[in-house]
Amino acid sequence: MLIPVLVGCYNRFVTKPCELRGFLHGSEIFPFTLEVNPASFAAAIRQQPMSKSIESHLTEDREFLPAKEFSSKARISSLAQYKKLYKESIDKPDVFWAREAKELQWDKPWNKVLEWKAPFAKWFVDGKLNVATNCVDRHAEGPRKNKAAIIFEGEPGDKRVITYGQLQREVCQFANVLEKNGVKAKDRVLIYMPMIPEAAVAMLACARIGAVHSVVFGGFSADSIVDRLEDSGATTIITADGGWRRGKVVPLKENVDAALEKYTAVRKCIVFKRCGNDVNMAASRDTWWHDEVAAVSHRHKAKSFDAEHPLFILYTSGSTGKPKGILHTSGGYLTGTYSTFKYIFDIREEDIYWCTADVGWITGHSYIVYGPLANGATQMMYEGAPNQPDFGRFWKIIEENAVSIFYTAPTAIRAFIKAGDHFPANHDLSSLRLLGSVGEPINPEAWMWYHNKIGGKRCPIVDTWWQTETGSIMISPLPGCTPTKPGTATLPFFGVDAAILDEAGNECKANEGGKLVIRKPWPAMTRSIYGDKARYSKTYWSDYKGIYTAGDGARRDKQGNFWIVGRIDDVLNVSGHRLGTAEVESSLVSHPAVAESAVVGRPDELKGQGVVCFVTLKETHQPSEALRKELREHVGKSIGAIAKPDDIYFAPALPKTRSGKIMRRLLKELVTTGDISGNVTTLDDVNVISNLKASMNS
Repeated sequence: MLIPVLVGCYNRFVTKPCELRGFLHGSEIFPFTLEVNPASFAAAIRQQPMSKSIESHLTEDREFLPAKEFSSKARISSLAQYKKLYKESIDKPDVFWAREAKELQWDKPWNKVLEWKAPFAKWFVDGKLNVATNCVDRHAEGPRKNKAAIIFEGEPGDKRVITYGQLQREVCQFANVLEKNGVKAKDRVLIYMPMIPEAAVAMLACARIGAVHSVVFGGFSADSIVDRLEDSGATTIITADGGWRRGKVVPLKENVDAALEKYTAVRKCIVFKRCGNDVNMAASRDTWWHDEVAAVSHRHKAKSFDAEHPLFILYTSGSTGKPKGILHTSGGYLTGTYSTFKYIFDIREEDIYWCTADVGWITGHSYIVYGPLANGATQMMYEGAPNQPDFGRFWKIIEENAVSIFYTAPTAIRAFIKAGDHFPANHDLSSLRLLGSVGEPINPEAWMWYHNKIGGKRCPIVDTWWQTETGSIMISPLPGCTPTKPGTATLPFFGVDAAILDEAGNECKANEGGKLVIRKPWPAMTRSIYGDKARYSKTYWSDYKGIYTAGDGARRDKQGNFWIVGRIDDVLNVSGHRLGTAEVESSLVSHPAVAESAVVGRPDELKGQGVVCFVTLKETHQPSEALRKELREHVGKSIGAIAKPDDIYFAPALPKTRSGKIMRRLLKELVTTGDISGNVTTLDDVNVISNLKASMNS
């Protein structure tokens, strides 16, 4: 591909004649001079053939082998063992998944492992079980009765330890509360709670009686609650008076009240008293959690449900239009989360595991509630912000509770980098033996910081790729056997037939970018979009017949490792090249001055799209024109001239949800229109927008 080198075309809308000074091929310029008409030249550029594949230019040669001491004790201790089991899981999935599922407690065995009529699957057909029994009762009624299930720390510093025996008592009590209030199997229950143990209790109580829970992240607005109530048809809400966040009370009950002014079908609202803030209680509808549990027995007989009985609906966020209610069922989902947690986190009886996600996200469902508890693990649960009172809070929690497995998001890691190395350095992190990453691709330099500063160069990192729709982790290292490279999720988990396809459906060659797909069904897969099977089929299964399309661009290197290069929707079309935003962001973060970056496309009359970068610097560096030029050249050197940013803005902070997701749609709107008119209620800090505007005008 030849890229034009122009002089006199610095603004978006080219109106004056300009000079064509040559063409760029790779990093080499072939010079000549020719005056061109801008309109005709721009039209010619737009008509040149678009690259059919997503291009990948970043290379990463650093490789880390599992320590022999770790491998010797791991469940999967060699690549040969992984390859043998992986081959069985692909060639004989019925055999592999039946063996995994038999480790759970079934009330009635299944007749058939899988019934597959693309795109709809049924796993463990006619089998019956109770999800809550598997997560609580089978541990509470055995040798784990007095083992800690949840070690809780609130943001103000309050602490609790809940054993499996105590958890069983609380889940049974709340199951009785739900039934007393008329909740039946398949009824939908909306849960809008802070990050406290009662959120997990509510979810498990729903599972115990067969009600379908729909958890709404506690950072969402009243309008988000209304959307989910209307779509799910929920008639019961479980919430709290408030939750603690950065020293302030998040008014959860107040948000529920605002939502119920618009949606009037809710019959009962059960409120847990967490913060003691004043709330309104509607006499005929609202009741206190503590009053309800005081009036019921702590014994409850669990019911058996079909393996395909609906377990929960979880709504995807961040996109426009009607929210998608991702429906997950019982037997397959539990098998998937149980087995992935067991192998990927290499869980041991003595481990203290901590996932920093919120239960309102799929990570919280799968790797705080169902996966860890099904394995009988002990886990840490923290209510508040990572920087309350400062960025030493997480490391203090790890030190005081001897956390051994730590699972967090790249955006949190980059925030820790920006805050400074002295925060983790002030704490003893020697209890850690395994680190994990979740939520988005992790930049190689953030991976290295995580490895060096948090893991002490001794802890394997499991960089996990999966989605709300997949239910469980799909691509990840197994810590005892997989060689890792910074920035890659490495190899597929057992039973996951992952591939990268071009537009025609052909498998891409090594290091050729394309669409990430899954070619065979897996147990934890979503069964549908709630109430809209047609939308489910069109959204995920229409690109290639009988194949799930993840919506992510990716490539595989020569060793078979998967590298996620960004959402297909975020791919930039620059002068005929398709570039993944994740690679440009990784390039920027690899510069020693940069803590975090976000890259979006801006309409460009000549190139199709321009590359616009928002950069947050480390505390040790200050914005300057010289640094802006240096960063532009840095991207050009590490990726290629085609990826050089058209604009770089220094941002004190990037717009994020409370869970830490960068809201790139707001940045796109800002660079396209100069303003933001979309919904910003999920923003963690609304002041970020005005600061961004100021930085763009400076």
